[in-house]
Amino acid sequence: MPVPHAAEPARSHPLITADELAEHAARGWRTDDGTPVRVLDVRWRLGATDGREQHAAGHVPGAVFVDLDAELALPADQHGPEQGRHPLPTREALQAAARRWGLDDGDAVVVLDDWTSLAAARAWWLLRHAGVADVRVLDGALPAWRDAGHPLETGEVTPAPGSVTLGWDHQPVLSADEAAALPGHGVLLDARAAERYRGDVEPVDPVGGHVPGARSAPTTQHLDDDGRFRSPEELRASFAAAGAGADGPEVGAYCGSGVTASHTVLALELAGERAALYPGSWSQWSNTPGRPVATGAEPGGAADAEVSR
Repeated sequence: MPVPHAAEPARSHPLITADELAEHAARGWRTDDGTPVRVLDVRWRLGATDGREQHAAGHVPGAVFVDLDAELALPADQHGPEQGRHPLPTREALQAAARRWGLDDGDAVVVLDDWTSLAAARAWWLLRHAGVADVRVLDGALPAWRDAGHPLETGEVTPAPGSVTLGWDHQPVLSADEAAALPGHGVLLDARAAERYRGDVEPVDPVGGHVPGARSAPTTQHLDDDGRFRSPEELRASFAAAGAGADGPEVGAYCGSGVTASHTVLALELAGERAALYPGSWSQWSNTPGRPVATGAEPGGAADAEVSR
């Protein structure tokens, strides 16, 4: 697994509440020490194409729309299925997108979506990976902002171009081979729904099941009924039940295409664990001939089958 750069910037807490965000708004979108705050709105759901329209219909004032498929991953026409559905963008492509969003060096960034923070977590992870020190997810997503009585605005938001310079490799990443080997000396968590882990259903990818040795840990269990992250104590207990703990072995996470697993990496950080992401996830694994496939409710040390195409 690549090791993050030794000279890491001090990192912010990964979450912000709706009321804390509103305080930034009241100061003209600045923190209490005067740092500019940029708000990014990642409206995305698997199979949906109306994120931009939803953003225009109502968003946090000043929030810039972020296109997950085109800006937080390689565009679909630039990769094949063997790379997975959402391969990581290049540093250069992400930097160009971040400048379009109006980001400058040193800005504080808040990311949100309207869907339990799954898409926002992808933006959080990528910006952390690119060396942005102060990036937070709005806990409870857009519903938390609305429920607190804060205003929405409509229409497109086009900020002045920014000049941010991004780095890379500030978050640990797993290749497919490293994900395959991890259960032998650490813990590999599967963040998808349990029925997809078991292989009972597979609505998106060509083969159902999981990476042999991976343990089921659906990321939705890390949220409460209001879509907010559970307390660090609850998260630690949940991950401990899956064999992952702050003082335990190395931990990695995957999902369908690296989006939901970013949410699990965020939950693990809240629990005190720095985990690696397998960006290719099951969408890459299940499109690679010869990769072993396990099914059922248990991790499975041996393959039930192999991917064939």
